[in-house]
Amino acid sequence: MKAKKGTKLVMMGNEAIARGALEAGVWVAVGYPGTPSSEVIMTLQEYKADMYAEWAINEKVALEIAFGASIGGARSLVTMKGPGLNIASDPLLSAAYSGVNGGMIILVADDPGPITTQTEQDSRWYGPLAKLPMISPSNPQEAKDFTIIGITMSEEFELPVILRTTTRVNHAVGDVIAGEIIEPKKFKSFSRDPERFVRAGMSWNLARHKWLNNRLRDLEKSTKYPLNSIEGEGKKCIVTEGVAYQYVKEALSSEKNAFKIIKLGLLYPFPIPFLSESLKGCEEIYVVEELDPFIETLLRANTDALNINAKIFGKLNGGLPLEGELSPEIIGSFLSIKRKDVVWRAEEIQVPQRPPPLCPGCPHRNSYLAILAGISKAGFNRKEVPIFGDIGCYALSVYPPLNAIWTEHSMGASISMAVGLKIAGFEKPVIATIGDSTFFHTGIPPLIEAVNKKVDMLIVILDNSVVAMTGHQATPAWIETETGRRTKEVKIEDVVRGIGADEVRIVDPYRIDEMTKTVAELLKKKGVNIIIARAPCAIYEMRKRGRPGYYIVLEDLCTGCLACIRATGCPALYTTEEGKVKIMEDDCYGCGLCAKYCPEEAIVSGEKVAKKD
Repeated sequence: MKAKKGTKLVMMGNEAIARGALEAGVWVAVGYPGTPSSEVIMTLQEYKADMYAEWAINEKVALEIAFGASIGGARSLVTMKGPGLNIASDPLLSAAYSGVNGGMIILVADDPGPITTQTEQDSRWYGPLAKLPMISPSNPQEAKDFTIIGITMSEEFELPVILRTTTRVNHAVGDVIAGEIIEPKKFKSFSRDPERFVRAGMSWNLARHKWLNNRLRDLEKSTKYPLNSIEGEGKKCIVTEGVAYQYVKEALSSEKNAFKIIKLGLLYPFPIPFLSESLKGCEEIYVVEELDPFIETLLRANTDALNINAKIFGKLNGGLPLEGELSPEIIGSFLSIKRKDVVWRAEEIQVPQRPPPLCPGCPHRNSYLAILAGISKAGFNRKEVPIFGDIGCYALSVYPPLNAIWTEHSMGASISMAVGLKIAGFEKPVIATIGDSTFFHTGIPPLIEAVNKKVDMLIVILDNSVVAMTGHQATPAWIETETGRRTKEVKIEDVVRGIGADEVRIVDPYRIDEMTKTVAELLKKKGVNIIIARAPCAIYEMRKRGRPGYYIVLEDLCTGCLACIRATGCPALYTTEEGKVKIMEDDCYGCGLCAKYCPEEAIVSGEKVAKKD
């Protein structure tokens, strides 16, 4: 990140965006962790630049912080994954009416596949919805360059600019030529201007809407920014953007002259003047894009303005799939390309199913085992007590052997949905499980609702003291952030007690029998009862402090019953060709959970055995 101008670097797309922020003079960088966008803020934190680079409690707050900085003239960047923009959509649309004074980039990273996200959301629709400029890079070099262009464009047209990426751009690694890192553009001034910044005035809002539309028209006509491009010639034309462009290039590697490629870097406002000129002479137009037919829809809606009569092929007439990622093979078939050097695959390669497991030693495994055991201990059938899940690594408890959670919907929804089920008339107990970061993110308002409406329920807050699934980022419970910024710790127990929860217990999930007893007790109590299952993330602890211990299997005692594997599903356990169980010592955290379920007492502490020897 400290390389001088002109240096060729090998960078991930997210690292390139971070470098672009430095070269653009960004002063405030803020976001909420979410794959595939997390590494942008993490890279800036590791670089320890002269800037504010921190995590916010959620995406809405993050966007409002960045927007607040930008109306004061500072340059800002806010990052999130696709569903995070849904959380931030309220301030997003209002920010368009107010406009900015300092350049502001809103990075939203979508996840076709999906690979790590609950939906295949296509955030490109937020461009026309919010009436904000949206740009789309196709590789790490463009990711850096478009970040700089976006900041400059934002300041010129006084609008936040959305930088929309997808997983294959965020996580792709490629060559990036470094530019010059400049001094960050900090606060300039801020004056009272209610007609611009107060949305309570309806006549003001009408005036600002007209201002916004005029700004977009000016941007649409601008040829200043090198975002769109044309390659090749021909009467068969491909309109594409983002990583789909890379797939097109690969598919056409042996037929470079057969098609004209029109690559869009500016997605909104839809570049009518550029397309009108670029599509002249095209007899067939192939629109290649992932997820929704966004470009295709706008293209078809503007055929008169574009003065085109060519037949358009894309997703709307079934040429390309509406779901999943594209590939050179899919695009080659779509374009009816026959290559001698490649045999297009008619079907996906079938691979064995491998459900993602909780990590070795993960305290959440213990928590869910205790919850399931507690349900039985309280006298209920496990099939009659719903366990609502939430967004986080603990959602992996849905898979065998735990088969624990019944739902996983959206951030903070476990508590809200459990409240809704009880209000609907469900008579048996309900359990909501939510992680510590997710609780801070959007779990507090539904808890207030539950307490205020006196809903009987058990809430288990799985507190591993970090945002684990997205790479171990800070939570409001930290006393110091990744950049060394000293903070004031916010304790979950103080928050829930302040809200008015009826009973609050803090338990150690590694003491599984104690937690089981607590679950059984509170499950039968009236009111909003909360268990804070507190133990650090095992992976994070191992990286910081080393492994606390390890366990081994005494081969002569192991009968191969597999009770340990069937009960825990711990990935550190495996079976030999002889049917015996062994433990991968490097992966073992030393929690001893597997030993609890071994009927032969064949699993013991490796350290104790070593001492005896």
